[in-house]
Amino acid sequence: MSIDRRPAPTAHDDAAFAPVDHGRRHIRIDTARIATLIPVRSIVVCVLLAVVIVAAGLGSMTIGAYEVDLAAVIRAVVDPSSDSDVRQVVLEWRLPRVLFAVLCGAALALAGGIFQSLTRNPLGSPDIIGFGIGAQFGVTLTMVVLELNTYMLKAAGALVGGLLTALLVYVLANKKTLSSFRLIIVGIGVSAGLGSLTSWILISVSVEKAMMAATWGAGSLASLGFDQLIPAAIVFAIVTVLSLPLNRTLPVLEMGDDAATALGIAPGRTRLAAMVFGVALVALVTAAAGPLSFIALAAPQISQRLTRSNTPMDPVPVMLTGAALVVVSDAVAQLVAVPVGVVTVSIGGIYLAWLLAAQYARRT
Repeated sequence: MSIDRRPAPTAHDDAAFAPVDHGRRHIRIDTARIATLIPVRSIVVCVLLAVVIVAAGLGSMTIGAYEVDLAAVIRAVVDPSSDSDVRQVVLEWRLPRVLFAVLCGAALALAGGIFQSLTRNPLGSPDIIGFGIGAQFGVTLTMVVLELNTYMLKAAGALVGGLLTALLVYVLANKKTLSSFRLIIVGIGVSAGLGSLTSWILISVSVEKAMMAATWGAGSLASLGFDQLIPAAIVFAIVTVLSLPLNRTLPVLEMGDDAATALGIAPGRTRLAAMVFGVALVALVTAAAGPLSFIALAAPQISQRLTRSNTPMDPVPVMLTGAALVVVSDAVAQLVAVPVGVVTVSIGGIYLAWLLAAQYARRT
């Protein structure tokens, strides 16, 4: 007979094998290919944001010269045998606008999450560091100077303008190491310069061209239909899928280049991919709807506060937050008869002032 001489288990040993307490509830997914923890709070927030998007979208489809109540809108969406005139108004005229608002909000929010995670600064959004202005400048040149007004050509102009601006900001801000503060300051300067060039172009052309560019520059979803929505949705899906690995690499890069390198992540390659994908998302929206300012700035921070996440690069909640902001803003814009860009600038300006005040208060 053998005697087990191992010491009896203690409370310390039990604690060593106890599951880690993350401080909040999670749903665990553990399969042969996937092993992850999903916070319950994030799921609840995503469901609530989806409800807000659907409710605001249905509400916005009741607004217009042709009066349609909410019950008629719902019938037109779910019942093919409902009134044909109402279905035409709802499905062919107003539904594309709502879907475009969802797409634009999701794309801008994801771009904002990418850049804020890249710079490790809540002010590091395309609106602040000049990439949005670069895309706007590219579209202005395409529309006014080259007189090319198709969606694909405007998208190409926005992409080229945004990428060249990103390259310029990166070169000017990079001195052996890339400081997020220096990147933001250089981006603000480049943004001011490109804004001045855009204004100079507009006062140098005919009134008709200037008015066309100014109308587009206000940011509007009014004239968009399925012809623009389908190619934009395809491009958005491709860029989003390609950028999904950033959800894993950018939070690691936030810990510093040395830590990222030690964990097998190439900082330079990750930054380049993040900048290309972020600019592509901004260019996608700018070419279709014009500049919708401050969504990329506000959505990641709002999402991070709602989900209590450690990083602004949390794709699904971030994109749903951006989509909800644009859908609600567009509904308000229709009520007061202004372009949606005016509403997003007003909301974003207030948010930016609060963010700057909070940042200052934290440092003093």
